[in-house]
Amino acid sequence: MATVTLITDAEASPEVRAVFDDIRATRGGDFINNFWRALAHDPALLDATWQRLKSVMGPGTLDPLTKELIYIAVSVTNGCEYCAHSHTAAARAKGMTPAQHGEFLAVIGMASQTNALATALQVPVDDAFKV
Repeated sequence: MATVTLITDAEASPEVRAVFDDIRATRGGDFINNFWRALAHDPALLDATWQRLKSVMGPGTLDPLTKELIYIAVSVTNGCEYCAHSHTAAARAKGMTPAQHGEFLAVIGMASQTNALATALQVPVDDAFKV
């Protein structure tokens, strides 16, 4: 259960409506998800978060699917169910196949295991790996 109400379009202030409109235009659809509706209680935070996300997830040297996969991996690591679900949906929309999803989850599981082992063993970092 959310700790705040989710701001509806009817309840949105002009500042919030402007961000919602930009989300719709950028994403090419009418859907505003619950994350943005929860952030709408603080219009400045809503706008700053949207602008940063739009910049980071926008065109760059990494392709859009790779960015979504990174977002999912970090979300899983941080235990954020919401972001894991929303970015998995976004990855599927960007072409992630079921086979890729399975392989990706195997990589996350492997990294989690080897990270835990390296941490538990306090393995020193090889000089060859240091930049």
